[in-house]
Amino acid sequence: MSLSVERVLKQIAEWHKERPLYKEKLWAWLIENRYNREQLKELARQYGIIPMHNHNYHGRLYVVCPDPRWRSRIAEVCYEEGTGRLFANGVPHWKLYMAFCKGLGLTEEEVWRPEYIPEAVTFRSYYSDICGRNFLEGVSAHMLGGEAMAPGTMSRIAEAFQEKHGLSKDAVEFFVVHDTADADHSNVGRELLNQFAPTEKQRELVLRTVRRHMNIAFNLYEAIHEAAVRAG
Repeated sequence: MSLSVERVLKQIAEWHKERPLYKEKLWAWLIENRYNREQLKELARQYGIIPMHNHNYHGRLYVVCPDPRWRSRIAEVCYEEGTGRLFANGVPHWKLYMAFCKGLGLTEEEVWRPEYIPEAVTFRSYYSDICGRNFLEGVSAHMLGGEAMAPGTMSRIAEAFQEKHGLSKDAVEFFVVHDTADADHSNVGRELLNQFAPTEKQRELVLRTVRRHMNIAFNLYEAIHEAAVRAG
């Protein structure tokens, strides 16, 4: 049986269903309010490896995109991350994340220059590389593997932060915004594969890339969870 676009999308959907984000310890503990304030601070420092360095991920994906129409769409993602003018009322996403961290009592220095755990440094190197290697692998990892995990989870976490830790609406806006933005970014599968993965070999590459990205991301989440627990 040939590896059709439908089969690829179905397989990716099954992987996300088999290992949903909300069942991973890091995210489950956030939803269940199980981290204390010191643990949450360490978690915020380490997770910052993603939102505080997004120019190294989205930006490289824009540069390697070979199609001007898709490049415009990736530019919108970069624009939203850098300015927040599509989904975040003009507040860049890194500033939204900084507001969350300050709500926990962290300083800007602690957020910009933490002592990252090895898994966070490894993730930054991998993600920067995959987003700049070629467009098919980069966009598969970024949108089909990564952002497809998040929708539906972040708003629940925002509610938990407000309930247990007394964070303001502004302090949790980063998570609320990402429920909308990530759903928008990840909803590109069929169009993406039809244009950039017309051959079976390319579709096999997409599956390998998505699977690898999920494994690497979950390894990061597990390591951040363990670092947060140690901090408490």
